[in-house]
Amino acid sequence: MTQESINKLKVIQENIKNLSFDNSIIPEVICISKTFGMDKILPLINSGHRHFGENKVQETEKKWNEIRYKNDSIKLHLVGKLQSNKAKKAVELFDFIHSLDSTKLADNLQKRENEIKKKLSYFIQVNIGNEPQKGGVQLHEVESFLKYCKTNTKLNIIGLMVIPPFDTDVEKYFSEISLLNTKLGFKHLSMGMSEDYKLAIKFKSTFLRIGSAIFGPRNINK
Repeated sequence: MTQESINKLKVIQENIKNLSFDNSIIPEVICISKTFGMDKILPLINSGHRHFGENKVQETEKKWNEIRYKNDSIKLHLVGKLQSNKAKKAVELFDFIHSLDSTKLADNLQKRENEIKKKLSYFIQVNIGNEPQKGGVQLHEVESFLKYCKTNTKLNIIGLMVIPPFDTDVEKYFSEISLLNTKLGFKHLSMGMSEDYKLAIKFKSTFLRIGSAIFGPRNINK
């Protein structure tokens, strides 16, 4: 498992280099390590990888506190839904949050940033398929939500994030969100996972959230 994960990551990184249309922007791989123990993660850290993604605040605190003290170059990304009542701990733990999706959450995150004097980078999550089970701002509300954040907060919003509906025309959704991301003037885009990251690169994704293609099948009971 140890060397296998490193080898899989190297293959993905080589694919990214070969597929990147703009060689000045090489997408960053976020290794989605949720449900995996530090024994599976440390080999990747020791090989030089720095970006890792989790989807639960509690799991992240338990897993990452010790290693973060030893290695402050690690960048942690929250890729799961964030409840407002966990904003304070999220700001303490993470460097990037990919699931900004409400004015209440934006206000709370701004408050917590001010309290602990820390700045994070944020992606606005877009519910591009209008799926009730998923978080995210509706597509037609993205611009007004961004305007609210710019007017009422000083959050460092760097791009959009999207999880397209399963088993659909992913290219259609990737194209749509990429065009909107460019229209809004963002340089970064959080889009693409294990099964579709190659297509996401075509549509200018700069952060790829890749889990099973590196770590293997996930423990769904965690």
